[in-house]
Amino acid sequence: MYKERIVIKVGTNVMTNKDNRIVRPVLKRLVSQIAELYERDIMTILVSSGSVIAGKEVLGKSKIKDKTQRRQVYSAIGQPRMMRLYYNIFHDYGLKCAQVLPTKRDFSPGLHRENMINCCEGLISEGVIPIANEDDAVSVTMSMFSDNDELASLIAQLMNADKLIILTDIDGVYNGHPDSENSDLITDIQPDENLDKYIKDSNKTEGEGRGGMGSKLDYAKQAASKNIPTFIANGKKENTIIDIIDGKSVGTKVSI
Repeated sequence: MYKERIVIKVGTNVMTNKDNRIVRPVLKRLVSQIAELYERDIMTILVSSGSVIAGKEVLGKSKIKDKTQRRQVYSAIGQPRMMRLYYNIFHDYGLKCAQVLPTKRDFSPGLHRENMINCCEGLISEGVIPIANEDDAVSVTMSMFSDNDELASLIAQLMNADKLIILTDIDGVYNGHPDSENSDLITDIQPDENLDKYIKDSNKTEGEGRGGMGSKLDYAKQAASKNIPTFIANGKKENTIIDIIDGKSVGTKVSI
């Protein structure tokens, strides 16, 4: 039995460099923190992007013109590569991990939802770290999550997580453009607080990730409204996850 269970979401922009290639030391830093939490009897469910980028690294430029089909192909190729990376790094820390590829139907009331819970609970009971990612190879149109921020929020609620940590490539939610000298980090937000005037297209990150800051904040609020304290923080910095767990002021906290 674990003292806590947390959900951590790591986005594509955290794990890639300017050339849109996966940076292994970033994944190692992430896993090292998860391993430290494990030693403290805190269990992590990891929601990880990266399969599409990993597929591009393997396949290179695709000849497929249809954007949806191209994404499916990249994801199908990239999923095993991402899991191989994670498997090897977790193994270095003496931990086991497992892949979970949910679709939206797995969160609707009924057998699929029960199966999702049973799978994750079973893995946790065996001390195995679940690594969830939307199954981009088969999830298209209406069956898609808007992004992995939504998936992470849904998993946190489904599994009654004690915390949700959304890692991105900036320090949190700002009251303006993150690069502006006149902008300040907003450290605390309540779920019913309206920050639309601060969250604009310019506050979204670029690259392969689908979710901008507006999406992260929306789904952070949904989790927080279910009494799950949620943090939006910079995953590229050292010890971000450990600092949050230790109660330090890091990033933006969304809570009741």
